[in-house]
Amino acid sequence: MVKKSNSDLKPVEEIFPGWDTLNPDERRFIKSNIVTQYYKKGEIIHCEGDEPTHMMVLASGKAKVYKEGVSNQVQIIRMLKVGNPFSYRGIIANGTYNTTVAALEPTVIYQLKGSVFTSVLRHNNAFCFRFLEELATDLADSDSRTINLSQKHIRGRLAETLLFLKKNYGLEEDEATINIYLSREDLANLSNMTTSNAIRTLSSFANEHIIAMDGRKLKIIDEDKLKKISKLG
Repeated sequence: MVKKSNSDLKPVEEIFPGWDTLNPDERRFIKSNIVTQYYKKGEIIHCEGDEPTHMMVLASGKAKVYKEGVSNQVQIIRMLKVGNPFSYRGIIANGTYNTTVAALEPTVIYQLKGSVFTSVLRHNNAFCFRFLEELATDLADSDSRTINLSQKHIRGRLAETLLFLKKNYGLEEDEATINIYLSREDLANLSNMTTSNAIRTLSSFANEHIIAMDGRKLKIIDEDKLKKISKLG
């Protein structure tokens, strides 16, 4: 891990889930037990199968959550943005991490020791309910992705991925370029397809003037067409 200055770093009280449900003592308790960790692009934050020790919140940067399947094939499960909590399921379930998390760019993580997290969960019903809402949202998103990735054709899956990235990370100042730069392999792993299929489909979208490409930068030219392709599957 490499520590570096980060002007985009959000303070704990601005992004920690359920902060508004905590009383002053609980806030001091959590802040005194928060550890800030810095990760380089591509660095693993935690591995599938590891014993969970901390719940985490993305304070700056971007990260991917993924699993390895048959023949080490990677499937990206979730994409994290600032304010997203993660790695707490294993703590609540008293199990191991069931996914691997890696930084997509220089990233800062707030880590809270598992015993501190569970202590506040047990004593603050509103805080506990907030994390139940997080789990329910993740489950609903997972159910939708399972259907979309298994039933849609390649063009529909990739169109949905591009729309998801736009919704999750927004656009740059030109109001067209998606504010995240993913490798073609990551785009493929997020869309449940091979890298070669992702490259061919992106080229097809570019030839149809639906998107424009500049290296890893992807610009949405015709969002309505992209939505139509995603809807038709």
